[in-house]
Amino acid sequence: MEAYRQLGERALGRRITSIDASDAWFLKGGATSRVLSEVLVGRQFGAARRIGKLMLMDVDGGPTLGLRFGMTGRLLVDDAIGVNELQYSSHRLDTGWDRFVVRFDDGGDLRMNDPRRLGGVELEPDEHRLGPDAGRITFRELVRAVDNSVAPLKARLMDQERVAGLGNLLTDEILWRAGLDPAREARSLSSDEQRRLHRFVRSTVALLDRRGGSHMGNLQLARVRGGRCPRDGAELARRTVGGRTTYSCPQHQV
Repeated sequence: MEAYRQLGERALGRRITSIDASDAWFLKGGATSRVLSEVLVGRQFGAARRIGKLMLMDVDGGPTLGLRFGMTGRLLVDDAIGVNELQYSSHRLDTGWDRFVVRFDDGGDLRMNDPRRLGGVELEPDEHRLGPDAGRITFRELVRAVDNSVAPLKARLMDQERVAGLGNLLTDEILWRAGLDPAREARSLSSDEQRRLHRFVRSTVALLDRRGGSHMGNLQLARVRGGRCPRDGAELARRTVGGRTTYSCPQHQV
């Protein structure tokens, strides 16, 4: 997502001349094509931010535009792409999959391309419902997110109101690196384990942002039935934890 925020900065300070928001399914929270045109056309974006999986484009003199990409959405600004290779999406860039387009007076544009329509656009998203961003979370914030909870550790980390930005693949990668069992009760972590978890949340998010997404983790190629741990060779356990398919190493994740 950091790559998307950086790409979004290319759209700042450019006057918006028109939008294409004809896919009503992609518009969330009561947003419509007419309303989006009224609040965007003639204005410009003043800032690009993100909280977890939510990208925020602040409009000068107007509202904040929230962009969610799901598992298959990609952002393009002037045909430059943030992340191209997504594990659950086609690598093709078919213009028929453009769900939301903002056009600028210099001839360029910002596009959301999403073959499976799993993302969305909304106005004034409720930022207060999100927990601290995983890439910037402090140790105290992480402790508050997991302490005193009987929920599985993985489920607690993926609760966007507790920690914003951790999806299924990324959480498996973090817990694999940290050597922690995803099914453990969140409250069972010792102080040392909490500190280790905090360190690996921050470092893994930063590393995979640089690599281009959570599908670029060291665990991912082994994340198949019968796959073996890249660290110690043990056959990975495949379970459902927190309602999500989960892979972990029974040997070093305890």
